[in-house]
Amino acid sequence: MDFTGRTVIVTGAGSGIGRATTRLFAGAGALVLGVGRRREALAGTAGRDEAISVHVADLRDPAAPEEIVSAAVARWGRLDVLVNNAGATKIMPLAETTADGVADLFTLNVTAPSLLARHALPHLRATAGCVVNVSSTFGHRPLPGGAHYAATKAAVEQLTRSWALELAPTGVRVNAVAPGPTESEALTAAGLPAATVEQIKSDEAARIPLGRRGDPGEVATWILRLADPSATWLTGQILTVDGGLELV
Repeated sequence: MDFTGRTVIVTGAGSGIGRATTRLFAGAGALVLGVGRRREALAGTAGRDEAISVHVADLRDPAAPEEIVSAAVARWGRLDVLVNNAGATKIMPLAETTADGVADLFTLNVTAPSLLARHALPHLRATAGCVVNVSSTFGHRPLPGGAHYAATKAAVEQLTRSWALELAPTGVRVNAVAPGPTESEALTAAGLPAATVEQIKSDEAARIPLGRRGDPGEVATWILRLADPSATWLTGQILTVDGGLELV
């Protein structure tokens, strides 16, 4: 996969899948704008790689999507790939569901990627570029106790299919990767105690046919493959990368 001369925006680039994706794109020749809320985490992603620039932003800010796209285009004059990776996980049983909890999840997991894609669209049309959304295996399987998180990812998958049809005449491709449980900071960021996080990880690994949780780099590889400029006839697809979890 050769992305030389192409520019990429990756959200949620400070850790996990976003960090691995940012570094992998840069290694494949792309110029990458890594976006996240934590400046130090983004600096850790970029290291000394001159192909990686960073942009600190909270995607829940309605002005952030336009600012992010403008920053990439101002720096490099074009945009070829948008990776909507940023998102939040929240354990919220129905008996504990609140309006604010639901709204926060949908703002970050659904509204933000929608607005990013909107502002990126003119530039992606100009380059016959693509969007890669990051869903979850729980976007198409139930998640007791986390129904609203699963609902946001189901929304991402339907956005992917609908945008793919809508944008096909313009040459812009839209696909998604749906990772299973992957090593990241998501569970800790959801506010769960350390012991609970470790128990969840152990339980997940036991259910996965391949016997373990995923590595961020394994998911990042498929993000690049979906964005590969040579994948010119692939659009509207949801690729599940979950160690076989959706089979059980």
